[in-house]
Amino acid sequence: MLFRKIEALIEEHLRSKTSKILLVDGARQVGKTYIIRYVGKKLFSNFIEVNLIEDALGDRLFANTRTVEDFYLRLSMLAGSKMRQKENTLVFLDEIQAYPHMLTLLKFLAQDDRFTYIASGSLLGVTLSQTTSIPMGSIRKVRMFPLDFEEFLYANGLNEYTISTIRKKFEALASLDEPMHEKMMDLFRKYLLVGGLPDAVNSYLAEKNIQSVREIQSEIHDYYAADASKYDEVRKLKIRRIYDLIPSNMENKKKRVIAQSIENKRGKIFSDYQDEFEYLISAGIALPVQAIANPVFPLIESSGKNLLKLYLNDVGILSGILYGNNIRAIMEDQRSINLGSIYESVVASELTAHGYKLFYYDNRNKGEVDYLIDDYDSLSVVPIEVKSGKDYTVHSALTTFVNNDDYPVIKAFVLSNEREVKHKGKITYIPIYYVMFF
Repeated sequence: MLFRKIEALIEEHLRSKTSKILLVDGARQVGKTYIIRYVGKKLFSNFIEVNLIEDALGDRLFANTRTVEDFYLRLSMLAGSKMRQKENTLVFLDEIQAYPHMLTLLKFLAQDDRFTYIASGSLLGVTLSQTTSIPMGSIRKVRMFPLDFEEFLYANGLNEYTISTIRKKFEALASLDEPMHEKMMDLFRKYLLVGGLPDAVNSYLAEKNIQSVREIQSEIHDYYAADASKYDEVRKLKIRRIYDLIPSNMENKKKRVIAQSIENKRGKIFSDYQDEFEYLISAGIALPVQAIANPVFPLIESSGKNLLKLYLNDVGILSGILYGNNIRAIMEDQRSINLGSIYESVVASELTAHGYKLFYYDNRNKGEVDYLIDDYDSLSVVPIEVKSGKDYTVHSALTTFVNNDDYPVIKAFVLSNEREVKHKGKITYIPIYYVMFF
């Protein structure tokens, strides 16, 4: 079984005395159902699972359930013998977005307090926005992502002691020795190929077959695109077009979304596609990075609405689209191949999985910095530059940024393939794999 950090959070919540219902959000195929089922069966002797998408496509038992009494009655048709006490009965409502009214019902189920509940779904941001009565105060919503790099390391046999030792090196801003660095870079490159979708990771661990991994990634990528297209008949082609453009946007110098290229119509602006962007982001299949012109803490106060980068939620999907079954571009670090978009994508997914809202610095005269994050300890902004090649010390925009007295920058980071941790003024150069400890 794959180690997932969210397991501890789910277990802690279910063991607690809170009356709130845990709602696990996230893209399809990131492992929500599996980990909830695993924890639920471990903790509760009576585990009841209801897949509401299957219900919507089949018997529609819960399609018109609006009261607690009706819910219990219908649940008893499926699992009456397992409906015991709160302490030993967990009811898992999977794919709850299929029935938006069930989100409202969660409030009343929590108040009734007859059983323990947990729910999961995708598109919950969109679904909640369309729900007439949002059950605020009754739910605790958390988002789940594909495996991050640290979880990938556990999957590949590294133990807690080893990862803890590497973490201490990062915290001390110290370098790993050469053999350990090479081991970490080898695993990092494999993560770029495999990504963090559980099916792809399990396939890699079992077979070490890149073609099998790519088939899974391609299927999930197509599924994401098709699923997005079902959302709204009027907007489905625009949603699909924006999603399909993400890899090619990553290969452009600016990497940001160009509104006029979505439908190849002049005069189109960002706000014309606001709902489409919101769908892709809420679905968890695209990661947003917003532009900042005035980079002061907190960043959200000065984020721009009209300049946006979108990254795919899984680096393995992107590397499959760009390089297919050829692993040499990544594993052999070929100079003729620019891995910039791949490296930026993995950093975006890592930082997002760790809870950061992502921004980038964009100034017509002073250049662009890949990422900006808030540092709540120092109440300042931390700029991050990502380098995939040998010229990792060349970063004129970052240098200008940290030397600008208008921006109270305390520290900045450059992530690259280089082993040695180095300091130059406010800038610290660290190996790319240390991003897992941000």
